[in-house]
Amino acid sequence: MRLYNTQSQTIEEVTPRDGHIGIYVCGVTPYDTTHAGHAFTYIVYDVIIRYLRAQGVNVTYVQNVTDIDDDILRKAKEVGLDWQELGQREIRKFRKDLDDLNILSPDHYVAATDHIAEVIEITQKLVDLGLAYESQGSVYYSVEKDPEFGKLSHLAPEDWLSVANQHGNFPDDPKKRNPIDFVLWQAAQPGEPTWETPWGPGRPGWHIECSAMSTKYLGPQVDIHGGGSDLIFPHHECEIAQTEPITGVEPFVRYWAHVGMVGYQGEKMSKSLGNLVKASDVLETYTADAFRLYLLSHPYRFAWEYYDRELTDIWVGVASTIAQASTIASSGEPAAIDSDAFRARFTGALDNDLDTASAITVLREFADAILAAAPTADVTAAQTTLRALGDILGLTFEIR
Repeated sequence: MRLYNTQSQTIEEVTPRDGHIGIYVCGVTPYDTTHAGHAFTYIVYDVIIRYLRAQGVNVTYVQNVTDIDDDILRKAKEVGLDWQELGQREIRKFRKDLDDLNILSPDHYVAATDHIAEVIEITQKLVDLGLAYESQGSVYYSVEKDPEFGKLSHLAPEDWLSVANQHGNFPDDPKKRNPIDFVLWQAAQPGEPTWETPWGPGRPGWHIECSAMSTKYLGPQVDIHGGGSDLIFPHHECEIAQTEPITGVEPFVRYWAHVGMVGYQGEKMSKSLGNLVKASDVLETYTADAFRLYLLSHPYRFAWEYYDRELTDIWVGVASTIAQASTIASSGEPAAIDSDAFRARFTGALDNDLDTASAITVLREFADAILAAAPTADVTAAQTTLRALGDILGLTFEIR
């Protein structure tokens, strides 16, 4: 299998270490889930994991939930709920949506608030190394101390601040030495949850949470790490900066795989525009297979536009054809269908930087061949292969 590595900017062969691949995917901040962009990210990774396991690779999959964050605290105040109550409600909704989409559960589904001790330990190590500094109860990573900062995103230094500011950075924080420095630990604020630390009470910063959880469950080096492409900078850039010094292992991540953003019919998909495509709403009308096939018909690492009519006009029919081919009754002599050839084309597509669109084309042609042969021949063997390949794409073969 070959995937595009964001850091090297090349397509690289993914090689297991002793037959094992450790995967860490950044999860949601549970305050408003699950839209088509979320679904696209986790379905893409679901296919990667299913395919690797089908090839005999032992995969450990870790996904986190950012259950303490500025957005959660803000949203909780807006709706008049305790921040924990809001988070747990949204986590339940999110996990049900993923189940309904036939997305495999992670081996470890971990929450930031369960790893405060690890966050404090890493933060203290960075302070001891002189890479971080305490200021009025908060602790910040000093970006100027890291000459390799920016090696993942390849952004020019003059662009760092503007991009970081779009993703939660507070450049005017008077406690910072430099506007681009990022917070590892935030001093307590009135009305916010806090934990005790050597620097006083407070709560963890966003980036440090993922370093704490990934290293705890996958060790000092992660094989594949990703999430949406909006996380490349600053989130994943900061993860590298704070993790490599404390583990002494480079690279922190062997393959960075990021999933493209999903727009909506020519606009940014956002709650403020009122155009979020919620997975739960889609599944009231369409099967999970139709939704998955529509999402997977787009290259995983490029931005694209979601159009309602495409799901209705195209992918409902494709999903139905594949499902019918998987269940149609047949009898007679074995059909002259070269299942191995279809399998080779299918796996060749996924090996080629997860070309799911081409893999779906192969699956559709395979289904057509089965349906054409079924009236006069036994297609049972071909159906077995079809279902095995469809399972890699996470299909349920539901007929609705």
